[in-house]
Amino acid sequence: MSVGVAIIDSGVHPGHPHVRDLVAGRSFVPGEDPGQYLDLLGHGTAVAGAVCEKGAPLRLYIAKVFQRRLVTSIDVLLAALDWSLEQPVALVNLSLATANEAHREAFAQRVAVAAERGIRIVSPKEGLPGSLAGVAGVTIDDTLPRDRYSAEYAACGWPRPIPGQPQERNLYGISFAVANVTGCLARDLAG
Repeated sequence: MSVGVAIIDSGVHPGHPHVRDLVAGRSFVPGEDPGQYLDLLGHGTAVAGAVCEKGAPLRLYIAKVFQRRLVTSIDVLLAALDWSLEQPVALVNLSLATANEAHREAFAQRVAVAAERGIRIVSPKEGLPGSLAGVAGVTIDDTLPRDRYSAEYAACGWPRPIPGQPQERNLYGISFAVANVTGCLARDLAG
C-alpha cells in the first residue's frame, strides 16, 4: 500500500534520482506560476530524497513555499499547509518551524483538521507547529541511524551521504531529522 506524503519546502527536482513517486505539486510563492514547483535551492529535493530512501511505496505531493532563500511568510505557509491537508496523504513533512507565538492558534486549527482527517504533521519540536499536541515534534539525535527514530521522534540530522564527499560537506540539521522521521513513519504505515 502506498502512503501519501506532502512535503512543504522549496519544491523538488522531479528528475532527481533520489526522488520518486511524485504525484502533484504546487507553488505558493507569490508571483510564481502555481504549476512551477521546481526546486531552485536543493533543500526540498534533499528532504524528499531523505523521505524516499526509507523504502516505503509513496505518493508525494509537493508544496513549494521557498524560492531562492529559506524564508517565507505565514500566509504562504498556511496556504501550503491547507492545500497539503486537502490531498490524500497520511503525513505532512514540515521541516521548518516558527517561534512566533502569534501564529499558535492558526497552527492549532490546522493540527485539529489534520487529526480529524487522520493526517500526522511532522515538524521540529522547537517552535510551531511541532510543539503542539498531536504533531510529531522532532529533535536531533545523531546516535541513531538515518533509518530509525526514537519513541520521542528523535532522529539523525544527516540526509543521505554524497558519494565521494566527506559528511561535513553535506547539508545537516533539523530539516533532515524531520524528513528521516517522516520517511520512517511512511515505512511503518506501509507495513
